[in-house]
Amino acid sequence: MHTLILLRHGKAETTSGGGGDFERGLTDRGKSDSALIGHTLARAGIAPDLVLVSTARRAMETWEAARAAFPSAKVAPARELYHATLEVLEEAIEAAGAAVSRLMIVGHNPGLHELALALSSARSSGAAKTLAESFPTAAAAVFERNRQGQLTLDRFLTPRRERA
Repeated sequence: MHTLILLRHGKAETTSGGGGDFERGLTDRGKSDSALIGHTLARAGIAPDLVLVSTARRAMETWEAARAAFPSAKVAPARELYHATLEVLEEAIEAAGAAVSRLMIVGHNPGLHELALALSSARSSGAAKTLAESFPTAAAAVFERNRQGQLTLDRFLTPRRERA
C-alpha cells in the first residue's frame, strides 16, 4: 500500500429514533461535508482502490456521499470497523495487503484519531499539529509511504478549512 486515507464519518444525528448508536444517520451537513471532502480528495488526485467502510449507518452514508468522487473504487463493508480500536484498524490495513495501492478507511473516532496520531506523532508539520488537536467529522488524513517504507502524513483535510 502506497497511500492510506482515513475518513471519519460525517456529522451524525444525535439520536437514531430507536435503532441505537449503530443506526444514527448523517445530518444534511454531514452529507454535504462528506461529499466536499470526497471531491477535494479526487481533485487532488487521491482516489482509493479499496474502501473499507464501517457498517454503522453514519459511516455507510458518509461513503455514499463521497462515492461519486471515486467511481472505480471497490468497497468492502466491515462490521469490525464500528468503534474499532487502534489494533483492529492496524489489522484491517495489514489484511488489505500490498496488492492495494490506495486504501481508504471510513470509520469512527477515537480509533481513527488514535491511528492518525500514531502515524504522525514524530512529525512537526502544520498538518500534524492540526491533526493533534482534533479529528472532526468528515475530516480526512492522507498518509503516503516514504522511501524508508514508513507512512507519513501528507495532508489533513477538514470541511471547515475546505469551505473557507
